[in-house]
Amino acid sequence: MIDRLTRGPHQVVATGGGVVLRSENRDTLHDRCYVVYLRALPEDIYRRLRHDRTRPLLQVRDPLQKLKELFAVRDPLYRDVAHFTLETGRPNVATLVNTIAMQLEMSGLSEQPQRP
Repeated sequence: MIDRLTRGPHQVVATGGGVVLRSENRDTLHDRCYVVYLRALPEDIYRRLRHDRTRPLLQVRDPLQKLKELFAVRDPLYRDVAHFTLETGRPNVATLVNTIAMQLEMSGLSEQPQRP
């Protein structure tokens, strides 16, 4: 799936958290894409998702502990594949978007709109 999704130019692919568990996915993402890792601590993720009943991995007795376990495995993999890591913490969406846009621009990866 990642192979197919990453073949086109100029696209944004939002992956699921477990996508980095497969080495082929990590290699494909790193080689074909500019990977921005939106890093969130388990406590922040728990705060955002504590009422979400649609996430099967979190339907356990202690969802925060599960998030910590997932983070311990996935965080190093995402850090390895990422070209840029952005600590999400508590900034608003607009701040995150602006930070990503500036990083893409500084990396020469964003296209400036042409004025008529």
